[in-house]
Amino acid sequence: METKKYLDLIQLELSALPSFIKEYNFGTNHSLTTTYQYLTEIRRFFDWLRHEGLSSAANNQEVTTATLANLRRNDIMLYIDYLGHRKNQQGHLNSPTTINRSINALRSLFKFLTITADNNNGHVYFERNVMLKIDSLNSTKTLNYRAHVLESHMYTGKLKYEFLDFIENNYEAYCNVHALPAFRKNKERDMAIIALILGTGIRVSECAGVNLSDINLKDATLDVTRKGGQRDSVPIAEWTLDYLIDYKKIRKERYKASQKENAFFLTNWHEQTRQITTNAIEKMVNKYSAAFGHPLTPHKLRHTLASELYGVTKDQVLVAQQLGQKGTSATDLYTHVDQRKQREALNEISEQEK
Repeated sequence: METKKYLDLIQLELSALPSFIKEYNFGTNHSLTTTYQYLTEIRRFFDWLRHEGLSSAANNQEVTTATLANLRRNDIMLYIDYLGHRKNQQGHLNSPTTINRSINALRSLFKFLTITADNNNGHVYFERNVMLKIDSLNSTKTLNYRAHVLESHMYTGKLKYEFLDFIENNYEAYCNVHALPAFRKNKERDMAIIALILGTGIRVSECAGVNLSDINLKDATLDVTRKGGQRDSVPIAEWTLDYLIDYKKIRKERYKASQKENAFFLTNWHEQTRQITTNAIEKMVNKYSAAFGHPLTPHKLRHTLASELYGVTKDQVLVAQQLGQKGTSATDLYTHVDQRKQREALNEISEQEK
């Protein structure tokens, strides 16, 4: 269901964009969510080009590669400045992270048009890539600051077990009477989902996509489809297995799953058995964590595993492998989450000076 939703949204975006964007979409290998996000960013950029008179096209379908080929660095900088003064749906100015996503989308497009494409009679569309002159925005926050904020939104140590215990034994008291039947039906499933993310560090979309055949309880391993469609296999923390086993025992009967239903995490919607969606997991985690008094997202559960794994191993490569990341740059933050070593060093300096 989630896959169909994104495929429909992608086709809707492509229908209003030029043919070379369809070629770009076919020639790149992004996840469905990234593909959709990048197409919306390209659409927003084309809207801006026409509004500013940099393209004379009557609509986005008529924007030409010649227009893109002739853009100057200053044009792109003006667009970035425009994004920086726009507000999001929450009424806040776009963050550097949001603006960087726009920059990354344009980098991806210009790379295709200037390097990868061969649909233009076997040639690229043009050779001058203006995006090579554009840097990503730096966050105004240091790694230490971001790590401090991140640490306050994680369930490290005993807190993750207390969270699961809260769902199992105390959540009913916080639950609306009308929502109790659904909670009682889905409790084992929901706890298994939370435990699996905490015990593997997989992304919420990867969790939603887990199939029965992906889980090997005997060897405690999980096969997972990463962003871009690559297959990977990661170990599962042993403490997680009991939650998976408890859910698996009731999965077939409670969700009326047929022998052909391979999706592991199921839901019933209008008397139909379906694979749970990414959006449903995000809402579920937010609901339980808010009642627990420490609101967070599934992504913060992933951060929790990454931080604890680095704390034990001090190995960024190992953490990157567990998270399914291609490099270690994204794991730099986890080396800063535990600031005890910094405090110990500061205290040691003080002791030496006495």
